[in-house]
Amino acid sequence: MPDTAAATLLIDGHWRSAPATFDVVDPASLDVLGQASDAEPADALAALDAASAAARGWADTDAETRSGHLRAAAAEIRARQGELASLLSRENGKPLAEAAGELAGGARMLEWAAEEGRRAYGRVTPASAAGPGLVLRSPVGPVLAITPWNFPASMLLRKVGLALAAGCPVIAKPAEQTPLIATALLGIVQATGLPAGVLQSLTTTRPAELVGALLADRRLRKVSFTGSTEVGLGLLRQTGDTLRRTSLEMGGHSPAIVFADADLEAAATGVVTAKFFNAGQSCTAVNRLYVHESVRDDLLALIEKKTAALRLGRGDVEGTKVGPLIDEAGLAKVENQVADAVAKGARILVGGSRWESGDPALRGHFFEPTVLTGVTADMLVSHEETFGPVLAVATFTGDDEAIDLANATDYGLAAYLFGSDLRRVWRALDRLDFGVIGVNDPAPVRPELPFGGQKNSGQEREGGAEGIESYTETKAVALRF
Repeated sequence: MPDTAAATLLIDGHWRSAPATFDVVDPASLDVLGQASDAEPADALAALDAASAAARGWADTDAETRSGHLRAAAAEIRARQGELASLLSRENGKPLAEAAGELAGGARMLEWAAEEGRRAYGRVTPASAAGPGLVLRSPVGPVLAITPWNFPASMLLRKVGLALAAGCPVIAKPAEQTPLIATALLGIVQATGLPAGVLQSLTTTRPAELVGALLADRRLRKVSFTGSTEVGLGLLRQTGDTLRRTSLEMGGHSPAIVFADADLEAAATGVVTAKFFNAGQSCTAVNRLYVHESVRDDLLALIEKKTAALRLGRGDVEGTKVGPLIDEAGLAKVENQVADAVAKGARILVGGSRWESGDPALRGHFFEPTVLTGVTADMLVSHEETFGPVLAVATFTGDDEAIDLANATDYGLAAYLFGSDLRRVWRALDRLDFGVIGVNDPAPVRPELPFGGQKNSGQEREGGAEGIESYTETKAVALRF
């Protein structure tokens, strides 16, 4: 673990500080929580030097030993869940219960990766006249894991766990808004006894410079990125003349469809949960709700009641259900979408404004949980990812119309269906252009399921049996005896 508060750079097995530091701010109070080291491109290259030097030894380490490190880290995270949840809540703003749940999910992801490392099988092909064939899988090499601020624990642990389980050294680049929880978690993983150079961490306010330096180096063999579509596509454009494995989990604009035969109480609970979790700051959050016109009024009455009951406040205060947005830019985007929708004819069912608590200690970026009805396709909220606590509602009359409305986006990460007719649901599953779909389930992200999107929401998958594949290369071996 770091010896000093700002020693947040992990390079070649040692925690170190950079000459410059930056403040980490509590988004609820805007108070400074601490400082992190501001890494430079030279630090990034030193991390890659260490990872490259460690790559062969870690690849040669047996899968059981690699898995043991991950299981030990998962156990320690569970043992310290309360302490870590408090830090995560203060740094990110999410309610304590959500923070604790994220950490529990992250521990499960480490355990899943540990088991997948032992199941990274090849295969034997039937013998031809010349002889049999083998398909082997080997670690891809040094990995750069770029993780977001909205789920700074689970996204980090998923990427790091899969890379280490596959036999790859990894350089983590946490989001600058949430470096403290990342440092704490990576400290736990490193403390399991990992060899020097297998795990690195770079905190910085200059991610483009550091990432650019790493992408220019052929020794980096894999990038795993979670963040905005704009930044993710920019990473692809920086590939230049070096082709490397690239996993992208980018933006989303998730639809939810409520059919006429849905359990409306369960659907309302599910939509509100999937919308306002983490204050709507999730790439899988419901942005667009399409409800069959025959049940519109009944469903909206339930959603209005449940949304109005959500309590805003600091995440570490008991009873808080919705915390602050991460920064002023996020708040301004939400305000702009609501104002645009209202100007074009939408109606505010509940919420609609910045939230002022009257408490001078709560100076952060709060917005009321908001439901807009009468939303049309020309409104910003219909085609831009919101990343905030605003639900846009429209109606449909036929199943085909609902599917077409849901698919009318450049994104394809998550979608949600609520209904009881399995034939209808199955037809919708076939036609929806999304990588993750929850059927009567507001929380469809699980370690055992592959996670990733279609279209401009990403490529490759993390989680499930597919997750470890993108951290390996495939070799075909023809044998002649």
